[in-house]
Amino acid sequence: MEGNLPQQKCRPASTAVAKDDLVIPIIDFSPFLNGTPAEKHAVAISITDAFKTSGFLYLKDHSIPPSVVSQVFGSSAHFFARPQDQKDSLRWMTPQSNRGYIATGQEKLTQPDEASGVETLRATIPDLKETMEIGRDDVDGSPNRWPDQIDDEGKDFKQIMKSFFDMCKILHMQVMRAIALGMNLPEHFFDEFVDAGDNNLRLLHYPSVSKHLFERNPGQVRAGEHSDYGSVTLLFQDCHGGLQVRSPKGTFVDVTPIADTIVVNAGDLLARWSNDTIKSTRHRVVEPPREAGDEPEHSSDSYPARYSIAYFCNPNRAKFIEALPGTYGEDIHRAKKYSGISAGDYLVQRLTATI
Repeated sequence: MEGNLPQQKCRPASTAVAKDDLVIPIIDFSPFLNGTPAEKHAVAISITDAFKTSGFLYLKDHSIPPSVVSQVFGSSAHFFARPQDQKDSLRWMTPQSNRGYIATGQEKLTQPDEASGVETLRATIPDLKETMEIGRDDVDGSPNRWPDQIDDEGKDFKQIMKSFFDMCKILHMQVMRAIALGMNLPEHFFDEFVDAGDNNLRLLHYPSVSKHLFERNPGQVRAGEHSDYGSVTLLFQDCHGGLQVRSPKGTFVDVTPIADTIVVNAGDLLARWSNDTIKSTRHRVVEPPREAGDEPEHSSDSYPARYSIAYFCNPNRAKFIEALPGTYGEDIHRAKKYSGISAGDYLVQRLTATI
C-alpha cells in the first residue's frame, strides 16, 4: 500500500512552519534518547518551549522506523478498503470503551462550547472521514474490535497494530520525560501517570471527495476545528496535506507534511495540568492546499483520499490531574485555574460530546 503514500512529495526535513506568528519547529529527538545530560536538557527545553508557544512541533529521529510507519499505513488502507458491512460489524459502541469503527458522518469534532449544536453540525457539515479506534488490549469489559475473526488479513492487522501501539506508548513516555525536564520537574515525574498506556490509536481515512463539494459548501471540512483531549498526540501524516493549525492571529496555517517526522501537539488535559502554561491549539483538516508543483494532482475534479494515524496519549484513567508544581503560587503570581479531575472522567466527558 506504499503507493498510496507518495513520500517523495513530502517536504525535506529542513523546513518548518513560520507564519502569522505561528512557529512549529522541527526538533531532533535523538539527542534526548542517546545524548549527554546537557543535550537531553536542551531538547527538553526546545520541546517545552514549543508547547508553550504554538502547542505544536515536528519530531524527527524519534526511534520509530519509517518502514514500520509505512507498514501501518498500508494495513490501515487495506482495512478501510473492506466491505462496509465488515467494518460496521466492528462498530464503536461507547465513549467509556472508545474502541471500534466509526463511519463517515458519525462523528463531528467540536469544542466544548459548541457541543450543544453538534447534531446540527453533523447533519449540515459532517466530518468527511471514517476511523478505527484501538485502545489497550488488556482492559476487562472494553475489548478492541479486531477483524481477526474475519480473515487472515485481519489477524495480520491485529498484530501490526498491537506492535505499533506499544512503540508509540514508549515514545509517549519519552516525550513526557522531556516535558518534565523542560518544566523543571524530575525526569521521571510523569512515569507513574502514563505507564498504564491508557492511550488510543486512531486510524483515519478521508475518502476521495469532489472539489465541488467544498465550492458549494464553504463551511465543509474533512475534520472540524477542535483541540485534542489528552496529554499529547503523535500524528503521522501521509503527503496529501490538509492539516491546519489556528495561529495567534486567528488564521489557519498549513502544517505541511515533512518526511519521516511526527507532528506532536499538546492536548487539553496537558494544558489544564500545566495550569495553561502549555497551549492546546485548535486545528482542523480541510481540502489539500494548492501549491506550486501540485497541479497534476489537483487537475481532476476530486481530491485524493488522505490517510493519517493519530496516537492519542492520555494519563492513566484512574489518575487525578491537578495543577503541576511550579505552575501556580504567590511567587509567580499565578493562581490555580482548574479544580482537579480524574483523567478517565474528563476524557469520557469530551468523547460523549462528539459522538
